[in-house]
Amino acid sequence: MRPLGWLAVGDAYEVALIEGRITARATSGRAAGRQLKSLPKALREHPEVDRLRRFAEWLDRHAAACVAQVDVWMVSSLPVPTGLLARVWPDEAWQSALRDLAVVGDDPDEVGFLRDATDSGELRVVNLDGETVRLSPRTVTLPHPVLLPELDDLREFAAELGVVQKVEQIHRATWRRPADLAERGEKATDVTEFAGGTYASRFGLAARATSLGYRVSGGYATCRVRDGGRIAEAAVWIGEPYWDGETTTGGLTWHDQDGRSLPLREVGPVAWSEGMRMAAALYAGRQVEEGKDT
Repeated sequence: MRPLGWLAVGDAYEVALIEGRITARATSGRAAGRQLKSLPKALREHPEVDRLRRFAEWLDRHAAACVAQVDVWMVSSLPVPTGLLARVWPDEAWQSALRDLAVVGDDPDEVGFLRDATDSGELRVVNLDGETVRLSPRTVTLPHPVLLPELDDLREFAAELGVVQKVEQIHRATWRRPADLAERGEKATDVTEFAGGTYASRFGLAARATSLGYRVSGGYATCRVRDGGRIAEAAVWIGEPYWDGETTTGGLTWHDQDGRSLPLREVGPVAWSEGMRMAAALYAGRQVEEGKDT
């Protein structure tokens, strides 16, 4: 983040917010103009410093909110007005969240990495030929990676470009629905690949779920996804809310927005991938006995 300018604090110092950190410099004496390694004790409770500190905290919250919103757009593959991207692009927090995301315009087969958005509503992207092209569709999507064709090739190309995404998209862990769903039966509703992960307490399992951004409701960790215009909620059993003994992860199921249990064959590709991602992440935090496979 660019410094916002130096503010006078008393007769001997100035302070500024530089890369999220409050920095001071002397304005008099032999050290005049020199940035100090740490904030002098006399300045720590100064009103200007406190105001700058609260502003820095707001910037952190704003940056987190931008990332969260872009993540929602990406996970749900929602169409985003190109004009909206152009309006928010000058904001460094929005730009950081959006830059280098794979975007798709009018042609679903034309994927590019977003590098710039102009005031006129034009997007500049690097396509898979390595060329910078201009797009000006009415809307674009930031596709969930499970929907991107030839994802492995796209990941390889992103590595060559040195793409670093603030919102996890290209390198997001994905799962595709297995081809043998029919063998599980038309009424099959649960997946047990990540069941049986042991935790010392239900509290520890719930804490891991919330730290990963998942909602805990009743005895379940849940993840709600918009998939192909429908809402689906994935749920993993994590134990009774007030149970204080050892607990294990349960099976993974999905429900529609009316609470109806979805047969596996009706679960969309994004809902499947995000549900499996949640179940795998919870299972990964389990207790592992020494000498056993991790």
